[in-house]
Amino acid sequence: MKCRPFSILFRIFLLLYIGVVAFLCFADFNDLPDIQKTILGFPADKVVHFCMFFPLPIIGYMAFGVEQDTRFRTLLAIINICAFSCIFAGVTELVQGSLPYRSEDINDFATDCLSIGISGLLVFIFALFGTGRKKRRRA
Repeated sequence: MKCRPFSILFRIFLLLYIGVVAFLCFADFNDLPDIQKTILGFPADKVVHFCMFFPLPIIGYMAFGVEQDTRFRTLLAIINICAFSCIFAGVTELVQGSLPYRSEDINDFATDCLSIGISGLLVFIFALFGTGRKKRRRA
């Protein structure tokens, strides 16, 4: 597989992004002032988890999946990226459960996976249009 400078930048960005997410998941924020408990009727921590994991499949696809030439390979790449993203989300929850100042919550993991799934679906839809355009240009 050819590696373009564009994908190398996204791979670096992916590593930085994972580092920031890990910091946000494992840091001790108990000294911060209390925040609003709900955002638009949803628990604030679930909204934060949704927003935190939503970009992960997008960045992962830009880093590793943009060179796929068929729809099936594109789908497989996105499924793999989403699977690894969900594993990462699960590991963050397990580690949080072992930290004395954090708590493990299955609902956080469910929110993370929902976010990853929606993002992965959007990536697939956009990739389908991109794959179709590439094939029309070649013909």
